[in-house]
Amino acid sequence: MNSLFNQAISLRGRLTLALVLAFLLLVLDLRVGAMQQVRMVLNSVVSPVQYMAAMPEQWLQGAYSWGQSKRNLARENEQLRVEMLELQGRMQRYEFLSQENQRLRSLLASEAQLESMRMVAEVIAVDSDPFSQQVVINKGLLHDVFLGQPVIDDRGIVGQVTSVGASTARVILISDASHGIPTRSERSGIRVVAQGVGDTERLELMHVPHSTELEEGELLFSSALGGVFPEGYPVAHITKVTRDESLPFAQVEARPIAQLDRIRMVLLLWPGIDDEDTTPAVSEPEEAL
Repeated sequence: MNSLFNQAISLRGRLTLALVLAFLLLVLDLRVGAMQQVRMVLNSVVSPVQYMAAMPEQWLQGAYSWGQSKRNLARENEQLRVEMLELQGRMQRYEFLSQENQRLRSLLASEAQLESMRMVAEVIAVDSDPFSQQVVINKGLLHDVFLGQPVIDDRGIVGQVTSVGASTARVILISDASHGIPTRSERSGIRVVAQGVGDTERLELMHVPHSTELEEGELLFSSALGGVFPEGYPVAHITKVTRDESLPFAQVEARPIAQLDRIRMVLLLWPGIDDEDTTPAVSEPEEAL
């Protein structure tokens, strides 16, 4: 018991001595900076250890930041890509609507005879028979479409109605081999029949004498002969005139004005009525201005 008591006193004395010395060192350092050099040496010794101890944390923090930045960039890139696709889609739709509007305006302004009635129709099918040049439109008996009705587009004559259903009708193009249309030359006034040959980019003029005054580049209009097509609508441009005396007639070829291989919207015509108080409609035939 005595030894333990002495040891306890000894420890208490040592602690008291240590506290006194620490207090004196603090006072000396505060007053005269006695421990400044010692701190510098200790800092120099401990700094590498502190740096090494902080390196794993810095690496982990850097890796986390890099991964986070990469994910953010990937997310932003994906978001920008989606927005770009949406904007491109809207732009395409805008261009489509702009072209559609222009096409409708051209259709409604394409008539040569303003006193005739008109109605816009859309091509919904093309005849799959390679020897037939026909299309199907989305207007029929419910819209007062009739057999033989002339059909044009924003450039010129397309063809005429050959059969009519309740809500659809079939149109034979002027390029069909069984179709012919009476025309008149714009320059010379010569009347000639333009016959289809089964090619949407070529017509043949029938029974043209070698002495004809027709020339390449002339524009042919509908002549109103036959009572099907109104007079004055563009039909074709003459592209080739061949005068071979061994043949009974000159060989004359023409190119249709209408783009028969890519038509989407057409205009149906009705006989004119002398009434200028109505305006043209898209969905139902009405009298034009």
